Amino acid sequence: MSRPKRILRKKFIVFCEGDTEYNYVDGMRLKQGVELALKPVNMQGGGYSSFLNEIKKEASNNCLAKFIIIDFDRVKKHSGELEKLKEIIEYCKLQNDSKRIPCFLILDNPDFEYIACLHIEDYRGQDTKKYIEDSLGFGSLDKFKNKKDIYCYLNTNCNSYNRMLSRLRGKVLINHYQINKANFDIKISNMELIWDNSSKRGSNINEFFEVINW
Repeated sequence: MSRPKRILRKKFIVFCEGDTEYNYVDGMRLKQGVELALKPVNMQGGGYSSFLNEIKKEASNNCLAKFIIIDFDRVKKHSGELEKLKEIIEYCKLQNDSKRIPCFLILDNPDFEYIACLHIEDYRGQDTKKYIEDSLGFGSLDKFKNKKDIYCYLNTNCNSYNRMLSRLRGKVLINHYQINKANFDIKISNMELIWDNSSKRGSNINEFFEVINW
């Protein structure tokens, strides 16, 4: 008698900081045929170290990959944060080199609000805060950040994440990875850091969409 075929499910853990990221991924979770376990990280007082602490204590049972979505602007705004970010990078490298659960570090430069604006057809690279408050009519950045249905808002009418992905430039980090679809196996072979792009707006968030939508 043959054993029943094991049903494999695509489950990912997503660590994110701000309300915009959380609300976006939460809305995305409801639209995709994958499991996205959201882990909000409170960085008040802890900075990037808070991310590392949360990642280390999170169990990885039945998880195919972890995504750590971070705003890069803390490096420029807060002294000492670059070294803390490098600690996260080294931790992810260690996990990936050890063939454990792959850790995709996603750096949004300067922040996720910029990534959100790239979804919108008439956005042309202007100041994101002013654009969100005035052109989009939110009045304040906090209202935008707290919008629960932000995923639907950014993916209706002529707005879409495909437009955002096509506009991405200037990546500080690139994860080189391979996916074995038959075995539901993901491996990151190298994390390429491009510090020369630190002053350019961009992100490697395309990797998040590529992996969960394979």
